[in-house]
Amino acid sequence: MLQCCKYYLCKMHYASVENLTKSFGIRTLFSNISFHIEEGDKIALVARNGSGKSTLMKIIAGLDTADSGTVWVHKDIKTVMLQQDNDFDPNKTIWDNVLRLDHPVVKAVKEYEIFLEESSEDHEHLGELMARLDDLNAWNFESDLKQILGKLNIHHLNEKVGNLSGGQKKRVALAQSLIEAQLYQGNCLLIMDEPTNHLDVSMIEWLEEYLGASKVTLLLVTHDRYFLDAVCNEIIEIDDEKVYEYRGDYDYFLEQKALRHDVQQSELQKDKNIYRKELEWMRKQPKARTTKSKSRQDAFAEVEDRVKQQKEIAEVSLQMKMTRLGGKILELKKVYKSYGDLAIMKGFDYTFKRGERIGVVGKNGVGKSTFLKIALQLEAPDSGKINHGDTVVFGNFSQDGLIYKEDKRSIEYVKDMAEFFPLADGSKISASQFMEKFGFTGEQQYTLLSKLSGGEKRRLHLMSVLFKNPNFLVLDEPTNDLDLQTLRTLEEFLMDYPGCILIVSHDRYFMDRMVDHLFAFEGNAVIRDFPGNYSQYREALAKGLLDNQQQQIMKAAPADEEKKTVENKPAPTEAPKKLTFKEKFELEQLEKDLPKLQDEKKLLEEKLTATQDYSQLQKASDRINAIIQELDEKEMRWLELSEKL
Repeated sequence: MLQCCKYYLCKMHYASVENLTKSFGIRTLFSNISFHIEEGDKIALVARNGSGKSTLMKIIAGLDTADSGTVWVHKDIKTVMLQQDNDFDPNKTIWDNVLRLDHPVVKAVKEYEIFLEESSEDHEHLGELMARLDDLNAWNFESDLKQILGKLNIHHLNEKVGNLSGGQKKRVALAQSLIEAQLYQGNCLLIMDEPTNHLDVSMIEWLEEYLGASKVTLLLVTHDRYFLDAVCNEIIEIDDEKVYEYRGDYDYFLEQKALRHDVQQSELQKDKNIYRKELEWMRKQPKARTTKSKSRQDAFAEVEDRVKQQKEIAEVSLQMKMTRLGGKILELKKVYKSYGDLAIMKGFDYTFKRGERIGVVGKNGVGKSTFLKIALQLEAPDSGKINHGDTVVFGNFSQDGLIYKEDKRSIEYVKDMAEFFPLADGSKISASQFMEKFGFTGEQQYTLLSKLSGGEKRRLHLMSVLFKNPNFLVLDEPTNDLDLQTLRTLEEFLMDYPGCILIVSHDRYFMDRMVDHLFAFEGNAVIRDFPGNYSQYREALAKGLLDNQQQQIMKAAPADEEKKTVENKPAPTEAPKKLTFKEKFELEQLEKDLPKLQDEKKLLEEKLTATQDYSQLQKASDRINAIIQELDEKEMRWLELSEKL
């Protein structure tokens, strides 16, 4: 008991949300919700777009008000919030906007840095400034400040904010929130709305290490599952106007949410059965009689209310009916592209094969989006050829966003493309059902396009691309501004998608699930053709496997003279065959896949003996036959590769 008391004395109670309700017009975001934030908590807030995540965070930060309920924040705690929109002065420099905080340490550091920039020889004033920094113990802060700015690639500090791109402004806002949180160390509640947007992968990895090691108490919204798992120790979900708390990672959250839905659906079915029986009883009673059981009538009203309020959770399969791809799909031949001194491609060659899923990764500014535009023939290369197959139907999800000429309702926008979406099994679903799958409620479907939020417009743009049944998807940062539930819907759709996919994304989890092949843009027109997913690529880099002998870099073909020199050389004596870099990865993957297939086969065999359902028996039997064939092929290939070791 003493240990328990000691634990609670050590942990400060940072903030409380009590019976909070917030509505916009007739739409309720959340109703009578309550939860607490303790010192050291790192909480991820999860909900569909439009469910009130940003609004709730603004209320906690004191930037918005609730309709009812209270928010209490400890008087000694400083609340810092990174919002989606910033309020920078466009006529002031990055430096002035970042260090506009009313804090003695910030003022001292700012004055010291300005003095150094001016190269003044006033040694007496320099001594005074350094003494003040010593008194305030500000040297560590200055070091942290420069590290944060450097890691976020913010260098030209005298540049006016008005000259920056949207992504650069986001990084400046992120730097400012981290710097302000650093000032208050362990007495800060840091609230962050999508902090990983507009960051490249190296920045995201640095940020998750920084926040993971920091003592700051954190409440954030993010769509990056790896980032969420690395940083957060708790998930709070807003669902159907209520909040649910989960102590664990994202997988644990999904498991517990599925269990909760199962219980809710079971309770709904029981309530429906009771409702049907009681409704029949109510109808049989003569209107004039007053001897009806008052308690039974009250119980009926309660059941009726529960049945009408509860929602059935229906999942719609979106295995699309796709136009067949021919033999020729997309060819890029000796493609060159530069912007002044910035080279993006030098003699790039690649022929896409049916069903390929290729991810494009690299730092911001190396030409990933330009590569997609050239492949789609939306931008011309300096030289080279791009050939499209006759049967290819491209679906292009660009960063330009939703484009429309006429403001109309969302459902009308979708129906203008088609009334129904055809599925692979020959059935079809309506435009409304398709929109529901992507989180558009009946009310939202009749919202004007101009009234949609940024996230809702991105979802509608994505839907409009998928609704046209393309057989080659080109996705440029599809995960930005999508909530986690919509991301899962998109991933489930793409996992069953039979066509080609070309994706640019900084979302590592998404890339690991979706692609098995990378074009890694490494700068200076170096594009590595890597046979694996993003985590395998990072692992190979960390282990030093990508040295000069093993690099598979796409460059211009060697000159004719060089070819002739190679051809005229005497053939070397045949060396013992060794595994190539690609074969090593293939062998590693086989060693992971074989046990999984054996386990799946064993489970299915047990299922065959346990079930009596004919359709389930047939499915299990078909899958076992497929596994046996796959095991034979993989075991033969494993033996073949093992002989080269």
